[in-house]
Amino acid sequence: MQDQDRFDTLGRMEDLPQDYRDELTQHNLVPLWPSLRAVLPPAKPQPRTRATAWSYQTLKPLLIKAGELTPIEKAERRVLVLANPGHGLEKMQASAAMYLGMQLLLPGEWAPSHRHTPNAVRMIVEGEGAYTTVNGEKCPMSRGDLILTPTGLWHEHGHDGDQPVIWLDVLDLPLVYYMEASYHIDGDRQTVKPGSGDRTYAGGGMVPTAMFDRSNKAYPMLRYPWVEARAALVTLADDQPALESVQLTYVNPETGSDAQNILGYYALMLRPGQTLKLPVRSPAMVFHVIEGGARVTVEDQAFTLLEADTCCAPGYSAVSLRNSSADQPAFIFIADESPLHRKLGVFENRG
Repeated sequence: MQDQDRFDTLGRMEDLPQDYRDELTQHNLVPLWPSLRAVLPPAKPQPRTRATAWSYQTLKPLLIKAGELTPIEKAERRVLVLANPGHGLEKMQASAAMYLGMQLLLPGEWAPSHRHTPNAVRMIVEGEGAYTTVNGEKCPMSRGDLILTPTGLWHEHGHDGDQPVIWLDVLDLPLVYYMEASYHIDGDRQTVKPGSGDRTYAGGGMVPTAMFDRSNKAYPMLRYPWVEARAALVTLADDQPALESVQLTYVNPETGSDAQNILGYYALMLRPGQTLKLPVRSPAMVFHVIEGGARVTVEDQAFTLLEADTCCAPGYSAVSLRNSSADQPAFIFIADESPLHRKLGVFENRG
């Protein structure tokens, strides 16, 4: 009540004489007090990000139609953006720092090599036979695989199979664009180099140390196979039946830090019939169902997600997840803004 009283007593723009306001405008000046509570609201932010869900059953036919309407040469990246209405569809962002796009590659197509300042990951949704080449490392695409294309690294997509391949792109593009640091550079087709980081770092708790030296590569592992992540989740659930949250974090195997430096990525398993209440935290979150189904409740809104559906929740929100199956586990990929919040010193976990 006290905050509301203070809010009511602050001066408004219309309280100022028009000639004074005009003079401020002439000199590119703005009074703070009329907008103070808008930029510094009491106790809790007022995010533009809305709880929003995107149905894959609705999205996929439109994406396939895009493949019929627009050849890859005219699109370069054939993507439908999952835009959050709270930010305005034209902003093409899912949250303040996250961009989501569902991308299609048809058999025989090649999406040309480029590099850009935003970080990106690919969560493979459907199909076989496609690959992403990142700085010469060829990363096969299978459902549930997570593939990194970090800032500044060359990457291209190709398809040697016979069925469409679809994946979910997650980028920190809104943040990089807001910083006026977003750009790309086109490149030549890459030459594939020997080696595969996902096999080199396949042993948990062990890293290569040739002649006792550790790798100094910023991103030593670019592909995180789903078959291994799924097996680890199932083992964790079996080993610790009392564990409430069966969850893994995608990390840099050399440092143990987040796989990328702005957004965080996780794999979560919900046991049959399980309801999991998540802590109220500052970062926005994205949920994408790899297998099974889940009911996602964000504050007073609820979304029933089927396989390959995607949902976004704003930060500082109460979120719960419920496995809709009584006899099968559900597997969910999560992306959030935790690394960014920690770097800025604004991360909160309100429990």
